[in-house]
Order: sequence, then structure tokens, then C-alpha cells
Amino acid sequence: MSLLSVPGYQLQPSAEQVPLSTNYMTNFDFMNQYLPDTYEKEFERYGNRTVASFLRMVGAEMPSISDQIKWAEQGRLHTKYTKVVSTATLSNADSATFQVNDTNVTGIAIRAGQTVMITPNVAGPTQNKGIVTAVNTATDQFTVAFYEANGMTNASTANEFTVFIYGSEFKKGTTGMIGSLEAEDEIFSNSPIIIKDKYAVSGSDMAQIGWIEVTTENGATGFLWYLKSEHETRLRFEDYLETSMLEAVPAESGSGAANSGINPTYGNKGSEGVFYVVNSRGNVWGGGNPTTLADFDTIISRLDKQGSIEENVLFVNRDFSFDIDDMLAAQNSYGAAGTSYGLFDNDRDMALNLGFSGFRRGYDFYKTDWKYLNDPTMRGGLTASALGASTANVITGLLVPAGSTTVYDQILGKNAKRPFLHVRYRASETEDRRYKTWITGSAGGAATSDLDAMEVNFLSERAVCTLGANNFVLFRYGA
Repeated sequence: MSLLSVPGYQLQPSAEQVPLSTNYMTNFDFMNQYLPDTYEKEFERYGNRTVASFLRMVGAEMPSISDQIKWAEQGRLHTKYTKVVSTATLSNADSATFQVNDTNVTGIAIRAGQTVMITPNVAGPTQNKGIVTAVNTATDQFTVAFYEANGMTNASTANEFTVFIYGSEFKKGTTGMIGSLEAEDEIFSNSPIIIKDKYAVSGSDMAQIGWIEVTTENGATGFLWYLKSEHETRLRFEDYLETSMLEAVPAESGSGAANSGINPTYGNKGSEGVFYVVNSRGNVWGGGNPTTLADFDTIISRLDKQGSIEENVLFVNRDFSFDIDDMLAAQNSYGAAGTSYGLFDNDRDMALNLGFSGFRRGYDFYKTDWKYLNDPTMRGGLTASALGASTANVITGLLVPAGSTTVYDQILGKNAKRPFLHVRYRASETEDRRYKTWITGSAGGAATSDLDAMEVNFLSERAVCTLGANNFVLFRYGA
């Protein structure tokens, strides 16, 4: 049987390198000299992409065995009431009965024989001092005999007064103070949340190995193949461990998250993150960035009325950092040889340092850039210029007191020193849920199921405790 056909050809090679219509090639797929040049090393165009580090800098981590964390914080040593009224005739009265209308008051802390200062909350009426002659704790009322002969000149029943105790006075040979006061504590609690993530790769993809040289955010260098995505999942999960502690909010009653019909599978209780706590019971600067010493004097005046913590750290975004630099630079005198900052003059032949690391005005303030507030994929994209008029709750910085405080730990049953910010994670002798990772599937060395893949699982259960929130200051836009 003969061969039926003769294979044809499409090209006629030329003996010389002369471009002809017969030796022109249109398909370059398998021509090695036309393959693109490739770089083995991955180019790090975004630098260090992680945003975590804040809690590692200012806090600590410690185990907790319970599903709820409770602690007690000191109340004020002295008592002041700011919503006090009277229905009696006050002008030129020698005595008067007052009613305390402050919220969350269950039995006033004023006792007969104590001396009080009564100040009107409006201009006009005079300030008076008097001695308490009778107290009715059931109705939160007390009666005062004034030390001034003319009583409360120009005072009216329409006025609201501020009252605080400054001492007591008794006659000779009389009995002691009637009644006693119990220490006032405020009980706070938080609940840990479970945070999860997962990376999966099929067994077939694992069989085709492609190498790439990388430098990772944790400082490691070398070659990775399919596990590079696993590594980025791990870094992303570690960022979420911190940002969850910053941004978490409790699920309100009646919300969709708390409704088991709408959300039957996933977390439905939430937690109290740092921003939520400081915004609720801390100090809030609602005017964006303080840019003058007068602005900081207002903040310092508030700190005087709270814990008066000597050292504080300002974690700020880039605009806030520049505003502080400009404010401090404006306080400096300018010499003929150039700008002079800090302890030493900046020589004209050296690079001029226009930044400041901190300052002291009543307290020590140390400034540091916070990457979380600068990263455009996180809160760094929520800026006043980007949102225009919708700037409410755009956070620009957070003032955190340095050091630790003493609180009564409800679990330990004793006083304990704790950082103002710290993370509690669930752990026992047999289960540590601080940072769990495990491999499932049937590929990559795993042999736990018939799934033709390797799954890397991540889990943590934790909550952040913000102690002494009255010593924190949150800087944001919006009232």
C-alpha cells in the first residue's frame, strides 16, 4: 500500500537573512527568542502592606477562661450635682430646699451637717455657701441654711444650680455624722468574638510548582510557590485580629445582626471595640484636628479633670501629624541663619528636619503616625477631603495614656495592674484560642478528609478591654 499524500510546507527558508514573503513567520508562540523576559523577584510596589502594630505597641495580651470579661473602675472621690432645682422662693431667702435631678442618681450623697457651695448655671444670681440642715434620700432632696445674710440674691425657681460638698460643721458636744457613704465603683464588661479565616488550594494546583522570590512583611525572604497566597491570608488575618478590636461594636437589640431569623448562622452579639468605647464614655474632639495651642489647652483642661496621666501617645494620620508639626514650628523663633528647631540648630548644609516627635505642655505628648489611619484600603480612604460634607465620624487620631492602671478583676477576685488597653483571649489548660491554625484536606501532607485540596484554617477568640476610657481622647469630625 502506497503513501497517499505528501506533507506540504508553508515556509521556504532562505539561505541568507533576507526578509521575503516566502520566509515570513506569523506565529511566534513557540519561538523562544520572542518569549517575554520575566523577573523572578516580586516587586513590592506597596511596601509593607500590613496595618497591625497598634495594640502590640500600647497593650498586652492575657488569657481569659470566661465568655464575659468584667472589671470595676473607681468612681469619683467627691460628688457634684449639676442639675439641682428648687420650687421654693429663693431670692433673699435664708434657707431653701433643693431637688437633685441628675441622671443615674439613686440616693444622694449629701448628709446633714455638711457644707455645700451652690452656683447658678446662668449668669446673674450670686454664688452661695450653706450648711445642710435636712436630707430626704427617698426623694433626693436636701435643705440648706445659707451663710450669707441676704440668702440667694436674685435667684429664681427657673434657675438650675451646681452643688458640691466642701466640708462640714458641727456644734460642740453634738453627736457624729448621720449616715455613711459607700465607695462608688462602675462595673464594665466585654464579650470576646470569634474571628476566622481560611486559605484553600487544590491538589492539582499543588502539583504544578511555580517559584517566585519574595520579601514578606514579617521580614522573611526567599522563594515561595502556591503557599504565597497562604502567607498573605495569614498576614490579612493578623491585621483583622487588631482592626476587629478597634472597630467592633455590640449588636443592638432589634438589629439585623442580633435577629436569628435574618442572621441564623454567623456571630450575633458583637463586642466593644476601642473606638466604640472611647466614643461612648471617653473624650471626643469633634472638630477634626486641633491645630493651635489653644485647641490643645482645651484638651489639657479636660485631662486635668480626668486621670491626669503624665505621659500620653498621639496615634495620628498624616494630616494630623503635619498639623502638629506646623503648630510646634510656629512657636519657634526664626534666626538669620535659618530655621532653628529643637535642642540644636539645624545647620544650613544639612537636611532640615521639619518634623517633631513630641512636646510637653502640662503633660508629655508623644506623636507617631498610625498606618491604619493612612492606608487607603482601610480608614485612610475616609478623609474629610474625600467625603466632602459627609465628614461625620471620620477619625483622624487617638490619644492613649501610657502605662497601666489598677482595677478590680472580677475573675481573679483581687486588684490587678493592667495596661489601659489590653486584649483578653479565651484559653484553658487544654484549649488555647489566642491564635489557632490547622490544616485539613487530603493534599499537602494533610490526611483528614477526602477533599482533594489543602485547607489552612485560622481562628482566634478575643476581646479588647479599654480601661479608664475617660483618659482617652478620640479625634474625629462631626458632633
